[in-house]
Amino acid sequence: MSVVLGLYAMWLREVKVYMRERSRVVSSIFLPLMWLIVFGKGLGSTISIENISYDVFIYPGIIGMATLFGSLFFGVYIIWDKKVDFLKEVLVSPLSRTTIFLGKVLGGITDVLIQVTILLMLGPLLGVPMTLTKMALAYIVVITLAVAIVSIGLIIGSVMESPEGFGLIVTFVAYPLFFLSGALFPIENIPRWLEPFIYIDPLTYGVDALRQIILGQGRFPLSISYSILLGLAALMVYIGTIAFDRMKAY
Repeated sequence: MSVVLGLYAMWLREVKVYMRERSRVVSSIFLPLMWLIVFGKGLGSTISIENISYDVFIYPGIIGMATLFGSLFFGVYIIWDKKVDFLKEVLVSPLSRTTIFLGKVLGGITDVLIQVTILLMLGPLLGVPMTLTKMALAYIVVITLAVAIVSIGLIIGSVMESPEGFGLIVTFVAYPLFFLSGALFPIENIPRWLEPFIYIDPLTYGVDALRQIILGQGRFPLSISYSILLGLAALMVYIGTIAFDRMKAY
């Protein structure tokens, strides 16, 4: 089986699994919308940041949140594949483990892009100025961020044996990444002791890049933010292929 065909088969399987689980589709879209409408509109009615209403300010951050949670929790499906012996069947196929890993990464990215597309389409209804150029650039940032975070989720899933343990670890990782990224507040005036945690948070650069693209505001130059995301994505893919090579299917 060729590498391209193997990648396509793995990608198609992940997309079909996602689309068949309607509760998963609905919940993955409902959470970001709840933050935007309930949290954003609630605080947005009383405060503004840099002459921008709060719900508009957090819009890029909510896109980052959807990317983070959708990507990171995707790794749990490695554990389910182990439990139903699907992974054993795949691992004894002619496909290399690198191809299997990359196919799953592509599937995870597609799942995230479905969620992000809905959020981007809702932008104008929420008062966020959007253009085709902004959407195209936002997709590039989201895809790069998703490659990195999906890889992290798969790495964690490759060494875990139970969905419960995976959920505990990922929750412990996801929420600090989200709350320290500046998705919900500007990071310019944070306490000095928090700065190191914010600067090592990869989502910080994803949110900042999205905010620059969509709103024209950001703390870091777009080229620097994207370069950091690109480097992280390459590193996580490299580590992920090693983790899959060492993974046990049982």
